[in-house]
Order: sequence, then structure tokens, then C-alpha cells
Amino acid sequence: MKQFYIALTISFFLWIVSSESAFAQKFKSSSSSVHFFSDAPVEDIEATNLDSQSAMDISSGDVVFSIPIKSFTFEKSLMQEHFNENYLESDKYPTATFIGKISGYDLNVTDAQEATGLGKIKIHGVEQEITVNGKVLFTGESLEINAKFPIKLVDFDIKIPKVVFYNIAEIIEVTILFNYEKID
Repeated sequence: MKQFYIALTISFFLWIVSSESAFAQKFKSSSSSVHFFSDAPVEDIEATNLDSQSAMDISSGDVVFSIPIKSFTFEKSLMQEHFNENYLESDKYPTATFIGKISGYDLNVTDAQEATGLGKIKIHGVEQEITVNGKVLFTGESLEINAKFPIKLVDFDIKIPKVVFYNIAEIIEVTILFNYEKID
């Protein structure tokens, strides 16, 4: 796990340094929450991850997210075990990522405003193009991004055994909230 965070830090550093814009405004996440909810006939399943990382260049809209799968916590430990071992195979696929661009916001507006994220999300080793609508709040020194969007398990080759088919929804609702601080 430590090697993952070292690699992530190096990747973020290289991404930040490689920007060519003299007016680039770089931000890194200072806190995060990635939450998912499965509304199924037999039982609801939800988990939260507070260990995700992100970096964004607010002037270009370039953004990256890295979500460590094993950091999702569940109310029931057995659910967490099944999630990591049977469904997301977190030893084999330890992170989910998003690399893309957020657009539709105005840097001169300091209220929350609608924005759209477009890029590639990778979950369970499968990469898909995704468009997500959310909100951006930019105050000059801080940044907040939040969004709610669906993820279809079949799109990421996440298989649900027939025996628990009614326990897990085919479409999971994901909610993200990232707070950022400016990088000088």
C-alpha cells in the first residue's frame, strides 16, 4: 500500500510540473469522500472511502482521481470482505482511477456552479469513457468538486453470482466530494 501512495505522489508531481501554462492554477485534494449505494430488493449496501486522492489544474480543467479500493468501509465486515475478494478483486485491481477534464465553469464565479467531467474511468481493470455532471465551487485558494452518478457493474466486468443476485443492484450510485487546496 505504501508503494501505491509513493507512485501516486510521483505521478501527481509529474503531472503538475509538466503543465505548460504560465497561468496554471494547481490544486491537490486535502480531503475526500467517495460513497456508493446499492439499492437492491433484499438489502441496501453502502460504503465510504475517505482515502482517495486527486489533483486538478483549474485553469485547464485537467483532473485525476485515484481511489484505493480496500479503503471502502462497510457497516458489516462480511460485506467488506466479499466486496474486496469476490467482486472488485482488490488484490488484483487495487485502485479505481479517473483521468479527464472538467468543463463548464467560470473562474470568475465564486459560487457553486454546474460543471461536466469527461474522461476515462478505470474500475476492476476495465476502462470506460464517462461523462459526469456535478458542481464546482472555486474560491481562488480552495476548490470543491461534488457529483453523483451511476455505475453499471456489467460495464466493468463485475460479476454478481446468481445466489446473491437480489442482494446487489446492477447499477450502483456513486457520490464524490473532494476538497482541494492550492499548490504554490
